[in-house]
Amino acid sequence: MTAEDFQDGKIVLIDKPLNWTSFDVVNKIRFHIRKKFNLKKIKVGHAGTLDPLATGLLILCTGKLTKQIDTIQSLYKVYEGTFYIGATTPSFDLETQVNQQFDTNHIRAELLKNAAQIFVGKTKQIPPIYSAIQKDGKRLYELARKGIETEIEAREIEIFSFEITSFDLPEISFRVACSKGTYIRSLANDFGKAINSGAYLSSLRRTEIGNYTLANAQTLDDFLASF
Repeated sequence: MTAEDFQDGKIVLIDKPLNWTSFDVVNKIRFHIRKKFNLKKIKVGHAGTLDPLATGLLILCTGKLTKQIDTIQSLYKVYEGTFYIGATTPSFDLETQVNQQFDTNHIRAELLKNAAQIFVGKTKQIPPIYSAIQKDGKRLYELARKGIETEIEAREIEIFSFEITSFDLPEISFRVACSKGTYIRSLANDFGKAINSGAYLSSLRRTEIGNYTLANAQTLDDFLASF
């Protein structure tokens, strides 16, 4: 690959590592391209954020193809992961400690599968307070970490499919296909309520964005070593 390749535009599929932000990956690749080809600047952007605690498919666009970011972001997403059943956290995932525990003696596989179907279709979802959404010029997670309560407006999303793939309490595995803007952490929290218990997201991996698949992605290290 040459400097011109990246300037003309490339779509790069990366398997984002755990504990990296999406911007960490963008910055690492941008720096590597600039250093490798002695460029003063190069446009690099990602087409859809993954939280630091999530792994999987992250699409990056370079050069002139950064104009396609909005189009790619609007594509449906597919995620696989696990919910921890019987507890909740303020962040709806492992970023924060458990704040409440619930009974799970009534939970059976049929209950879980039936509850999953409740969420299929168009619905309103309230994003988690620990998110990067801006309100009054502040990121919601900044307000949350300061203990500031704020009202969050529900957003319309669509769940195309929601399947419970394995059941081994306290964790269950799932596969979800959904629209842009869906927060799987919020889905975990809402799912816990639907089964008259609690739940939080314990692992998450994005496997598809439209026709782009994780099977065609490279690790960050492999990509950086390829040129």
